[in-house]
Amino acid sequence: MVKTKVLFPVAAMAASVASCTCEHFDEPVILAPTIKVGQVLCTDGGVMPICKFLESDKEPIGIVFYVNDDPSIDGKGYAVYLYDLDAAAFSESVTVSQGTSCDINSHDGNSNTYALFNNTEAKSPMAEEVFDLWKFGQSAYIPSVLQSKLLFAAKEAINDRIAICGGDPLPDLAEECWYWTSTEVDGQSEAKGWLFSLYSGAYQETPKTQVHKIRPIITIRN
Repeated sequence: MVKTKVLFPVAAMAASVASCTCEHFDEPVILAPTIKVGQVLCTDGGVMPICKFLESDKEPIGIVFYVNDDPSIDGKGYAVYLYDLDAAAFSESVTVSQGTSCDINSHDGNSNTYALFNNTEAKSPMAEEVFDLWKFGQSAYIPSVLQSKLLFAAKEAINDRIAICGGDPLPDLAEECWYWTSTEVDGQSEAKGWLFSLYSGAYQETPKTQVHKIRPIITIRN
């Protein structure tokens, strides 16, 4: 079952952790004009520092893990969804190329996820799982290999923020670390997609019918 939005007990948490949290994170408690890694993405699309969030009645949905300064790339940056989704297969078939770019160096998880979801020859259980989030107003998608690398690089900076917001921290155990990307393997796109380790940063070719965890991300545009 997809984890939907959970109301965050802001008042209770703020009373117990706000002061020490703000000192530890050492960031302004005002809405920032630009986003920063570690800030909180809320369900209304707003992004704010953790201390400002703890003082608010906003509902969190993700944590910023990448800030974009390249005008050729869509959006201001990326936030990771607070929760893992249920494990699912990349595809129901290992005989159909589902139309992703197969580019391991591209910021194209969003278009890849659309391609997987819209392919009529082979369903993608993981894409359907992620698109179920859209009914709650969250335009989440499965990261590409490159976007997974960016998430891994920010892991130490964001894991405590994920926990404060009641989410699932990115795993520190090797046996729990493997997540699907939305990238098919070039030259083997009918049969294999890329898995990514949020423990080591490694990625490996894997048959698309295998079931593994999913961690959506969200492009920040506001």
